[in-house]
Amino acid sequence: MRWRSFVAVGDSFTEGMDDAYPDGSYRGWADLVATRLAAEAGPDFRYANLAIRGRLFPNVVAEQVPAALAMKPDLISFAAGGNDVLRRSFDPDVFVPRFDAVVGRLRSGGSDVVLFRFADVMARLPGQRLVAPRVTLLNRAVGEVAERHGAILVDLYADEAYLNPMLWSTDRLHLSAAGHRRVAAQVLSALGVGCEEEWLMVPPHPAPSPWLAARRADLRWAGRHLAPWIKRRLTGRSSGDFVTAKRPVLGPVDAG
Repeated sequence: MRWRSFVAVGDSFTEGMDDAYPDGSYRGWADLVATRLAAEAGPDFRYANLAIRGRLFPNVVAEQVPAALAMKPDLISFAAGGNDVLRRSFDPDVFVPRFDAVVGRLRSGGSDVVLFRFADVMARLPGQRLVAPRVTLLNRAVGEVAERHGAILVDLYADEAYLNPMLWSTDRLHLSAAGHRRVAAQVLSALGVGCEEEWLMVPPHPAPSPWLAARRADLRWAGRHLAPWIKRRLTGRSSGDFVTAKRPVLGPVDAG
């Protein structure tokens, strides 16, 4: 096993929302990957997860990247920008060069770096017409940067399985437990590491709801999830306020 240490960097996607352990804390794809790598590498394997929900790209770069580099891990996953594309202020001409520079920094430290093309979350959210072109630009840039710097690319956008709502939580923005398992399997596949076949399994697609029932579900979703998100935006708050990284330093992993 070439990787003896792994540091995960990013936002809620990497923190593990909404795949919960029994105690309510989040697991997610990165914990699953770390567990599998630990099983391969042995008891000396170490893992840190610096990701915090709600973090924008500049925050991830300022707060998490220096800490990750200081740990000098063999493997770093970097997934940031998903929150930025939801904002009107997103400027690809500014974002792309910064993204390229950050990946260059991560690679220059000698670490292997995993990057992601994001799944099409906007397929089930309002504002698709406005945000979808930004997601396309972001994903295109990620692919180009990965090729330029020799990073490992995990292309979730090309996987139509993520159009299945069963891979997403009730907030329609974060992955479900099944979604995180599938991401973990795809990361491990990109690393050339085997995993349990059931991690790739996709639950049956639910039958379409009658129009009126679907609209009622949309209204419930808007009240429970969209309205609080809008309120946070208007008040300058974040879902990650007062949240700290769940694994801020490299430590051992229970390989199960």
